[in-house]
Amino acid sequence: MPNTAALDTPQLLVELRGVGKSFGGVPVLTDIDLRLEPGSVHALVGENGAGKSTLSKIIAGIYSADSGELLVDGEEQSFGTPREALDRGIAAIAQELALVPALSVAENVFLGREPRTLGWIGRRQLRKEFVALAERTGFALDPDVPVGSLRTADQQKVEILRALARGASLIIMDEPTAALSGRDTELLHDVVRQLAASGHTVLLISHYLSEVLELSDTITILRDGRLIRTAPAAGETEASLIEGMLGRTLGSVFPEKPPLPTAENEVLVVTDLVAPGVNGVSLTVRAGEIVGLAGLVGAGRSEIAHAIYGSVRRSAGTVEVDGVDCGQSIPEALGKGIFLIPESRKEQGLVLGRPIRQNVTLSNLALVTNGNWVMPAKERRASRDMLERVTVAGDDRRDVSALSGGNQQKVLFARALQRSRKVLIADEPTRGVDVGSRRAIYDLIVDQAAQGIGVLVISSDVEEVLGLAHRILVIRAGRVVAELTGADMTEEKVLTAAFADPITSGSI
Repeated sequence: MPNTAALDTPQLLVELRGVGKSFGGVPVLTDIDLRLEPGSVHALVGENGAGKSTLSKIIAGIYSADSGELLVDGEEQSFGTPREALDRGIAAIAQELALVPALSVAENVFLGREPRTLGWIGRRQLRKEFVALAERTGFALDPDVPVGSLRTADQQKVEILRALARGASLIIMDEPTAALSGRDTELLHDVVRQLAASGHTVLLISHYLSEVLELSDTITILRDGRLIRTAPAAGETEASLIEGMLGRTLGSVFPEKPPLPTAENEVLVVTDLVAPGVNGVSLTVRAGEIVGLAGLVGAGRSEIAHAIYGSVRRSAGTVEVDGVDCGQSIPEALGKGIFLIPESRKEQGLVLGRPIRQNVTLSNLALVTNGNWVMPAKERRASRDMLERVTVAGDDRRDVSALSGGNQQKVLFARALQRSRKVLIADEPTRGVDVGSRRAIYDLIVDQAAQGIGVLVISSDVEEVLGLAHRILVIRAGRVVAELTGADMTEEKVLTAAFADPITSGSI
């Protein structure tokens, strides 16, 4: 049986009528009516916790609605599993990638639907079908490499190819471009447009409002589990979407930058740093200065951060804070005053199965312990104080996994605030974060600089770097290829340095 996705896949009309869903008695969706027209791109927008992912998971068969109806082509459906939804033509690409790292790219794309002969996987046919699918989409991936060896952007492409390979009529994409470069993002946008033009339906969930407005035919706004409105994308603007999502206007996206320090007080000095993915990097950050690292996905920005922090071994070069060498390990870096908020909060930052308060105090256990024992009262007070500063409300005894993405990111900032620090490194601080939480995180970053802390911000969003940084270093192939200050800090110059040729994309 051929596995390649046909462009003439039958169209589906999917409707929700009065759908409600609760968890632990707390409503997360209330009386939702939604109609997904065939051959269109329909976007869901809202803050973290608004109910977007829960709604998409009901359509995809991951959750069952507590009330209301799900109809496909006018017939009521009750999917018990994602496989049942897939058999009906609905596939979901989750925000958290669900791949098998040890299997090859081609094996992941056709997982569970491999061409077989007498029970054995037909490797030659598998490769042939993968190549045909990849050529149609324009995704240049080696079918034979293990998925676990790929960067996040390429793993995202594998997820997209898997949905296409299964011939789904409705494809749900949850934050599909969060980890993609500008060029990869444009390629994905082309795929989305092709899908809609060929009769597929795409349900798009994205925090990038410019992306939503560019791709969508229709936009639905959710707030606190309720549908605010569904309207044509042509009649919406970023401002109108933000107001609908928040119930108020947001004001300026970025806070005012603190004054650039005049004293040449270089709190962080990195000299000729060499590590995996880092090729002789030298940089400085002054006390009270925000320095942005910009560049393509895979350019080496995160590798520089981890080499400075000591989480990867340096083969050459030095890292100094206030003139003192930081050694080669995380404990040494922490002791000298460096703190890293990593790119992946779930894989590198949070302990998801533990309470919020324990995640907050983890960076400074000496503050809440007596000997080898954690003192609950001290832990409670320390956690509460930090959570109030980063505006995370609610019971801090809950598992941190129960929080929205924005609040999880704030917990990492709360953990940073627990320690005495001179340098804060924030790697992709607002990835997967809603617009309201994004401004709160920007305020936290600016406040750190205002207190005299040197801040290194790494972001794939050019506007974010421009909006926060006093100075920008552009990274390419593990090297600093440009330093931009003052009037030279423009989107065009950042992108030109990153790509070595002028382009028009606004995200890298």
